Amino acid sequence: RSRLRDYLDFIPDPEAYAAHLERPLPPYLRLNPLKGDPGATLGLLEAAGVKLAPVPGVPGFHRAAYPGPLGATDAHQLGLVYVQALTSAMPVLALDPRPGELVLDLCAAPGGKTTHAAQLMADTGAIVANDRKMGRLSALTANLKRMGVTCAAVTCYRGDAFPPGARFDRVLLDAPCSGEGKYRVGREGALLAARRGRTDLPAIQKGLIVKAFDLVRPGGVLVYATCTLNPDENEAVLQYLYKRRKAEPVPWQPPLPSGPGLERFKGASYDPRCRYARRFYPHQVDSVGFFVAKVARPG
Repeated sequence: RSRLRDYLDFIPDPEAYAAHLERPLPPYLRLNPLKGDPGATLGLLEAAGVKLAPVPGVPGFHRAAYPGPLGATDAHQLGLVYVQALTSAMPVLALDPRPGELVLDLCAAPGGKTTHAAQLMADTGAIVANDRKMGRLSALTANLKRMGVTCAAVTCYRGDAFPPGARFDRVLLDAPCSGEGKYRVGREGALLAARRGRTDLPAIQKGLIVKAFDLVRPGGVLVYATCTLNPDENEAVLQYLYKRRKAEPVPWQPPLPSGPGLERFKGASYDPRCRYARRFYPHQVDSVGFFVAKVARPG
């Protein structure tokens, strides 16, 4: 929590933020038109006792209220919905994949963003869903199958050692991170245990972002995302890319409240182009904190 207190310098309305951390994360789900008519899916969920509220500006997403686990509902088991944090949709919306394109999801497991991209592509074109951990591929493969995605191929490479031959229209790097955007009071244990001692994360992220950019075709785009508030894992990583590659920021206006990327923090200054990134704060979106940056490779 001491690190999170440092962030109060840049978090808007820090008192509201601190109060929000006392509340549990609300569940959201995404309808899957690849497996069924969304209207029929909504009827199935409502008949099962799931109370739903559509999210304005984010097509297919609903806030859900249900006394049991949403993963146990028939709609989930049949692949008609995907349960996820609302803000985890933002990297895919920024990526904006189009039908017929060639897309790389460099750190794809367990598959939430890959399946969302496949929906936006109408299950056409091709997605390479990569993850370095063999143990995570089973969940990735299962979710692709459950959601009816046929345009994706699963690979297992270290992200920073992905084969250099292909060039992709769009690359998504949802980087491994400290996960601080998920923090909630009373649930610190799992988060701290998962990231204890991970001082190597910024170095890993910097290696990944340069590799990801090198896999983008001229004229293509890269989206870099984390679920942390830490500038060392966000703006500092983006600045590292700007110093080493001719990347161009792509302004993007998300459908949820957000703030600009930081230009300075605790004595550190960042490339002014970092301001084009978007920061999603938990108390403003009622979901996980996220950072999303979109850059283009000049064509």
